[in-house]
Amino acid sequence: MEEFTVAGLRVVREAAACGSFSTAAERLGYTQSAVSRQIALMERAAGRALFERHARGVRPTEAGRVVLRHAEVILGELDQARQDIHQLAARPPGRLCVGAFSTAMAALVPRAIAATAARDRQVRVSLREGLSPRLLTAVARGRLDLAVVTAPDTPPAGVELEPLVDDPLLVAVAATHPLAGAVSATPGQLRDERWIAGSQDASATLLGAWRDPGWEPDIAFVARDWFAKLGLVAAGQGSTVVPGIAVPVLPPTIALLRIDHPSAVRRTVIAHRGDRGTAEARAEFAEALRDQAAELSAHVRQRLRAGA
Repeated sequence: MEEFTVAGLRVVREAAACGSFSTAAERLGYTQSAVSRQIALMERAAGRALFERHARGVRPTEAGRVVLRHAEVILGELDQARQDIHQLAARPPGRLCVGAFSTAMAALVPRAIAATAARDRQVRVSLREGLSPRLLTAVARGRLDLAVVTAPDTPPAGVELEPLVDDPLLVAVAATHPLAGAVSATPGQLRDERWIAGSQDASATLLGAWRDPGWEPDIAFVARDWFAKLGLVAAGQGSTVVPGIAVPVLPPTIALLRIDHPSAVRRTVIAHRGDRGTAEARAEFAEALRDQAAELSAHVRQRLRAGA
């Protein structure tokens, strides 16, 4: 029985893109008979025709479109693998590829980079911002050496997790808000707030970490950019939830409250694969992350006390 091949998938993709076997052969540097042979092999593997043949060219059948969708994914992954291998080969000693979610980029990661550079100028860091699930996948595939992520229920195979910080979730309110002078607030006190969040789906935001069943927050504005969120808060248009590690970059026009709820904490971890090639640089950077996380936690406590 014939099987799908990478060469065959490339031919299918090119033939579908240009609508012609002869043009596909020119673009791929094949003879037309070689392209026809590859298509025939792929059709035998699929068990049905992948192209409709017409006088003016070809177009994919329904089965052909199914194969084409999978071909795009498979060939895209293979192309990415080549790029990643090239980057590994070109990467100088001491180079670390680090990922982190957006608010970790506000203070924690930049301070860790500065601390690492002060200790060892041989370590160079490149950054990638993203959502935790995507960053974990990148670590698992070797595209990142290390990532600062929200602790997953189950990490991808081969990924190791190290505790970093249990980061408190805080409510940011305008300086003129009735709760602005308090250190903390219960969910009951916050129930009637108008919220500014990254999505209308509260479960997909930081609100989802601590909201009680039966309570649907009143999301007045959706804003993904943190400057937009904080601008709306400062103007008295609603409240938002911020992680503690972002506190040092928040403006003084924002007051902060701790949420009196056991789930109002985001467990943050360091994810890596344990590769020996970057072990020394990775350990050095992880130590800097832990030091900076401890300092940021102390800063949060001081700011909450000062606001009281």
